[in-house]
Amino acid sequence: MQNMETSYHIPVLFKESLDALVLNPNGTYIDLTFGGGGHSRGILERLGPKGHLIAFDKDTDAHENSLNDPRFSLVKHNFRYLKQYLQYLNIANVDGILGDLGISSHQINTDKRGFAHRFNGPLDMRMDPESSLNAAQILDTYSEKELLRVFNEYGEIKNAYRLVHHILPQQNMGRFLTVESFKKAIESLIPQKDPSKYLSQVFQALRIEVNQEMTDLQTLLEDSHSLIKTEGRLVVISYHSLEDRLVKNLLLKGQLQGTTNSDIFGRVSLPFKADPHKAIVPSEAEIAANPRSRSAKMRIGIKN
Repeated sequence: MQNMETSYHIPVLFKESLDALVLNPNGTYIDLTFGGGGHSRGILERLGPKGHLIAFDKDTDAHENSLNDPRFSLVKHNFRYLKQYLQYLNIANVDGILGDLGISSHQINTDKRGFAHRFNGPLDMRMDPESSLNAAQILDTYSEKELLRVFNEYGEIKNAYRLVHHILPQQNMGRFLTVESFKKAIESLIPQKDPSKYLSQVFQALRIEVNQEMTDLQTLLEDSHSLIKTEGRLVVISYHSLEDRLVKNLLLKGQLQGTTNSDIFGRVSLPFKADPHKAIVPSEAEIAANPRSRSAKMRIGIKN
């Protein structure tokens, strides 16, 4: 199956995620991030004639990969609005939800979108080309407080304060329009020992803010319990600790904040049962074949 996938995006933890997700061949399933369609194709191969798959992707490029199958629907929208979309379709709940979060291989391997620090191009980073906010605008217009929040929370950058105070005097001077001009503007702060790691953290922080990725995930996770049938599956593949922490807290604590609510007898009611308890990670063979999978963690929740 993976050999059928194009260079657009190589699905991570492909077999493991489908084994965990698809238990009812005639059920209704959600793919939150269609991308190149790899996971969606795999789900459809496991569905019977009455099965149905609804996929979401706000990136226009992804819709060029849409699948011609009567059991498949592709929605050009943010998966944050899954609950409202299912209400519109009069679908009470589904058999499973799969989320392969983060950035696609296609997005990171093109110079036209500004996602990758190794290519020059416009400093854009919008997954939805119709969105009003891009990375250049963040760098040019955000206040000290806002920039510190972005780089501290989403990039966990050690010299975030120095970085922000290097950016502020250069606002509205045209230095953040392209990847190369931005890198030059912060050149003195990039460590020579491991420049790629530092730039990856900076670009990750900007990308998450541009696309409001944490807000999207938080909304989806808060809605997930009401959207999935009893014994249905929530399967989430994440690529950094911010995403994984939210999913882990939901499955193990029942709250996104990591706190637990118990009754007067000390009993904790969890919306999902984590199975397995720990995250599943790619094999060494998969990492060798697809280096992007190195940071991946998959967590599976069974609806109680």
